Amino acid sequence: MSDVTIRQACVEDIPAIQYIAEKSWWSVYSAILAPEQIEYMLRRIYSTTTLTELFDHETQLFRILSENGQAKGFVAYGAREADPSVYKIHKLYVLPETQGKGFGRRLIDDVKERVLEEGIVVLDLNVNRFNPAKSFYERMGFYVLREEDVPIGPYWMNDFVMRMHLQAND
Repeated sequence: MSDVTIRQACVEDIPAIQYIAEKSWWSVYSAILAPEQIEYMLRRIYSTTTLTELFDHETQLFRILSENGQAKGFVAYGAREADPSVYKIHKLYVLPETQGKGFGRRLIDDVKERVLEEGIVVLDLNVNRFNPAKSFYERMGFYVLREEDVPIGPYWMNDFVMRMHLQAND
């Protein structure tokens, strides 16, 4: 029987976050994005400097899911800059070999619990329009709010913005 825990991440968890992101991005996005775009995005979004700044400024709160003491997934979330009454899941990845074990659901449930404690009842996330995870998010209760094209350096992320309305008894 496995022991699964979720805890607040800290700067010392950056190598685990980078490892999970790299494994996940190559697994998911290699069928969607060019290899040079994946490399660029990983360097830009998951560099030690970028992640350290996110931890230092607490603009995104990171949670780590571990199984038997080994990091298997993470989520990062925080208030939307344009509308702090809406929280956004900025990042949610689990190691590819752990998909189907309910880890993504557990991370989302953890975020839902935390944002409800803050009195927040709207949760957003972006997902690439070609990412099969869209159906997982729909099963979790998210719906497509709109399409959004986000420039990142010389590249574009072609996303759906998905939304979930939370209830105090979720």
